[in-house]
Amino acid sequence: MNSRILTALSLLFLAAAPVSAQVAGGSAAGIRGLYETVRGYIVASAEQVPEETYSFRPTPEVRSFGQLVGHVANAGYLFCAPVLGEQAPQRGNAEEITSKSELVAALKASFAYCDRAYAAGADRMDASLQFFGQPHTGLSVLAFNMGHDNEHYGNMVTYMRLNGIVPPSSQGGM
Repeated sequence: MNSRILTALSLLFLAAAPVSAQVAGGSAAGIRGLYETVRGYIVASAEQVPEETYSFRPTPEVRSFGQLVGHVANAGYLFCAPVLGEQAPQRGNAEEITSKSELVAALKASFAYCDRAYAAGADRMDASLQFFGQPHTGLSVLAFNMGHDNEHYGNMVTYMRLNGIVPPSSQGGM
């Protein structure tokens, strides 16, 4: 190969490394931004729904609104602990909590725990870890968590609308 071509290819590859790092960092920031949006919607929903609606379930086969809040709280630890390189803190099953104030507190504590994972550095985002018995990067686990949160926010929206409550994402201003 001609030395000029080899030099040009070498420079191209050297120039691509910082761009690749910027793209990876941008992906983490993008996932974090999406997570922060859905986190805000879920917390606002949990605070907005009256306590008497926490036991509402559209059909007997599905979780109640309160159980959805508890499920999201439980799942946050499951998703975020491996990204942080930690064992999930030992907590009770939030789906069994029936008090609105206790559920909102459990939800906020779970999100505070996950906030640390979303703020982790590139070493944790790029780290290879096992999640549900499969190899993943920290970033892919956090993307999965954000998608899971969105899925259950969608459930909450349906429950709220069935009870005549306008969900936060439809209120504007968030």
